[in-house]
Amino acid sequence: MANKVFVVGVGMTKFEKPFSKDWDYPDMAKEAGTKALADAGIAYEDVEQACVGYCYGDSTAGQRAVYELGLTGIPIYNVNNNCATGSTALHMAKQFVEGGIAECALALGFEKMEKGSLGIKYTDRANPLEAHVKVMAELRGFAQAPPAPQMFGNAGREHMEKYGTTALQFAKIGHKNHQHSVNNPYSQFQTEYSLEDILSAKMVYEPLTKLQCCPTSDGAGAAIVASEKFVREHGLEDQAVEIIGMAMATDLPSSFEEKSCIKMVGADLTKKAALAVYEQSGLGPEDVDVIELHDCFSCNELISYEGLGLCDEGKGGELIDSGAVTYGGKWVVNPSGGLISKGHPLGATGLAQCSELNWQLRGMAEKRQVEGAKVALQHNLGLGGAAVVTMYRKLGG
Repeated sequence: MANKVFVVGVGMTKFEKPFSKDWDYPDMAKEAGTKALADAGIAYEDVEQACVGYCYGDSTAGQRAVYELGLTGIPIYNVNNNCATGSTALHMAKQFVEGGIAECALALGFEKMEKGSLGIKYTDRANPLEAHVKVMAELRGFAQAPPAPQMFGNAGREHMEKYGTTALQFAKIGHKNHQHSVNNPYSQFQTEYSLEDILSAKMVYEPLTKLQCCPTSDGAGAAIVASEKFVREHGLEDQAVEIIGMAMATDLPSSFEEKSCIKMVGADLTKKAALAVYEQSGLGPEDVDVIELHDCFSCNELISYEGLGLCDEGKGGELIDSGAVTYGGKWVVNPSGGLISKGHPLGATGLAQCSELNWQLRGMAEKRQVEGAKVALQHNLGLGGAAVVTMYRKLGG
């Protein structure tokens, strides 16, 4: 029988604009890891396995990062799964505890990024996204615009054509997330913008204006996961948050064969992982109070509403119009400000989402606290492709 797994400590750095602060990835990792250990009230020596995620860096950067916390000789695994890297590290650490390999494991993610839109690092070998780009190019061509907003923007255009979704509805998502981030001291941006500001910002790739796109960021996040036995032995019952469901999905035939930009950017991955989590947990989206989902672009937040089952397919625009996804609604989605406003250091994002949701369930989110939050849902997506969906519930909650 699989062991229950609990998050017992979380920590993260403030997310920063690249080159705006004099620090390196070991500094980021040390800050996030030290905070997570302190939150759990344990020593690094209690950690038996470490999973460390990053996308940009040399091999064994994970070891270099974790050495800032201590030198105990434990296995350290380097993880890279594009924008889902942080959650992939968490998924791996959870499996170690679940399978009885470790009583306590660390998931850590960090990124030191370059300014500007993401590009291809290696041009002398196959592009991991070549199948995705091929689908998009066949359907809509390839424009003189950054690849990522182009791919998600085309998914948004498809949604507009198919379901009548409007540019205003996408802009409302950017407006909501920037508004939420005003109360998040960890957020890269803490400025509230009007809806007109969102709509009139520089167009990156229609319908996406700059204020509907995540920025490149530096930062780190960390989580300590442990068994029920570890929780009891260390007296962590009052803060332990159980992972009651977690699943990862990778690309399906529909990602490429159905000739859809919505499916190409991972809609079916999200749905597959979410359904697995709902089955594992015995809960559905109607039982969830707070959600952190992968809003790399406003188009993806809207598409993810449907993949996670918050509304029927094609109804994402109506959902944002209804007010159901902010304070006072059925769910609060991205109370942290999401990737759009909090920032998106690729390897850290999934662990920052985990941190936010654990704070919410423990009643520690201060001005952005979702009142009475008992169940939380996390969604982290990486093109290429991986979607990780996680359900959390406070122990005894």
